[in-house]
Amino acid sequence: MTAIEHSPGLMVQGFTAPLKLNDFKLIAFDMDSTLISIECIDEIADAVGRKAQVAAITEAAMRGEITDFRESLRRRLALLQGVTLSDMERVYTERLQINPGAAELIAACQKAGLKVLLVSGGFTFFANRVKARLNIDFAKSNQLEVAAGALTGGLVMQSWGDICDGEEKRRTVLEVASLLGIEPVQCIAMGDGANDLPMMGAAGLSVAYHAKPKVREQAMVAINEGGLDRLLEVVKP
Repeated sequence: MTAIEHSPGLMVQGFTAPLKLNDFKLIAFDMDSTLISIECIDEIADAVGRKAQVAAITEAAMRGEITDFRESLRRRLALLQGVTLSDMERVYTERLQINPGAAELIAACQKAGLKVLLVSGGFTFFANRVKARLNIDFAKSNQLEVAAGALTGGLVMQSWGDICDGEEKRRTVLEVASLLGIEPVQCIAMGDGANDLPMMGAAGLSVAYHAKPKVREQAMVAINEGGLDRLLEVVKP
């Protein structure tokens, strides 16, 4: 398939635009660098002077150069040992920003009857707050292990497992769709990194947002300029 430019900075392939938003019933978002402007793990690492080391691993993982996301995450987590909860709070208040168009897109989706899912390889500390800020229906992410007010470098085992990797993201989208009684073709999945490709591949419409080259190439919609709400140019409310 060859992508065509629908409008400046907005590419489509594999379908004829526009689609109708109310033909979909669920939209799933990655968090870091998709709904929000930062990679939380990189900014947390900055608190202990290890941002460059962690960011290099993050970049390689998101580009798909490190194929084992779980291993890459464990390597990065080990470098976070000793970060305090007050350090985490500062990352949230001083560095985390919601990306342009996120609130507008989510509001339009909910008005059209879609449920909204945040599914992230990031952390509950941030994901649960972003969920509340954006009025998101469901969220799944990793839970950092804390002891004596500081990160241990590990994760807490949750009911579904300990690491939300690409396969877990895909499984979550399909599970939520099943619980809602809808088909995968009625789902939209939006992300920027290689670990988003499994859920994007399972959804009826895949959307890359300011994404890595490998993700842009495979997505049905690629938003390369502007905000998240540019999706509404090709999926009309």
